[in-house]
Amino acid sequence: MEKRIIGRGVLLGALGGLLAFIFARIMAEPIINRAIDYESGRDDAQMALDKAAGKPMGDMGPDLFTRSQQQNLGLSFGMIVFGAALGGLFAVVYYLAMRRVGKITARNLALLVSGGMFLTLYAVPFLKYPANPPSIGHPDTIKERTGLYVLMIVLSVGFLLGAIWLGRTLAARLGNWTASIVGAVSFVAAMAIVMLILPSLGHLSANKSFGDFATETPQPLKDPTGTIVYPGFPADDLYHFRLYSFTAQAILWLVIGVGFAWLAPRLLGDRTPETTPAP
Repeated sequence: MEKRIIGRGVLLGALGGLLAFIFARIMAEPIINRAIDYESGRDDAQMALDKAAGKPMGDMGPDLFTRSQQQNLGLSFGMIVFGAALGGLFAVVYYLAMRRVGKITARNLALLVSGGMFLTLYAVPFLKYPANPPSIGHPDTIKERTGLYVLMIVLSVGFLLGAIWLGRTLAARLGNWTASIVGAVSFVAAMAIVMLILPSLGHLSANKSFGDFATETPQPLKDPTGTIVYPGFPADDLYHFRLYSFTAQAILWLVIGVGFAWLAPRLLGDRTPETTPAP
C-alpha cells in the first residue's frame, strides 16, 4: 500500500506541475520577458554611465540556453519534476499522518496535509520573502536570499508541528475546538515574531552583509547629478508576477490535495485513518 500511495502522489504532483506550468506560461511568462528586457536596458544604461565615468567595462558572456528553450522545455520540465517531487513528499507525509491521526477521514486528511504543506512550504515564507521575476534583484544577495527563504521554510514547518502537538496535548483538557484555536494562534504568533526578527530583502547590501541597501527591487537609475536615466522596475509587473506565482503554487497543491482526497478511499479500501492502529 505504501508504494501505491507514493506512486499516486508522484503522479498527482506531476499533473499539478503540468497545470501550474500551463498557467505560468500563459500569465507569468510575458512579465518575465519584460523583466529580462528591463534588465538588458538597465545594464546598457549602467554601462553608459560607467563608460562616461572611465570605469572598466564588464562582459556578462552569452546565455547557455535561448529564451525559447527556457520558457518552454526548461520551465515545463522543471515544474513537472518539481511537482512530482512535492507529490511524493506529500504522499510520505500523508502515510505517516494516517498512522497517527484520530477521527479524521482519509479525504479530509488529504486536504489537511496538502493545505498544511502549502502553508508551510510556500504561503508563509512568501509573506516575508515574496517572489521576484528572474533577473530582478541584487545579484550579490542571491546566497543570502536563498538562505533566508530556506530558514523561513524550516521555521514554518517546525512551528506548525509544534502547534499541532500543542493542540493535541490540550485537547483532553480544553476540547478539540478550543485546543485547535490555541494551536493556530500560537503558530501565527510565532511566525509573526520570526517575520519581525528576520531582515527584509531590502536590507541586504551589495557587499553581502546586512546593511542599508535601498531596496531589493531596482529603483530608478540616476547619473551623478541625480537625473533619472532609467526608470525603476514597474510596480504593476512586480505585483502581478507575485500574484501569478502564488496562484501557480496554489494550483499545484490543489491538484495534489483534491486529487488524493478523491483517490484515498480507493487506495485505502476499508483501512481508513480511524481504524489504522498507531505503532
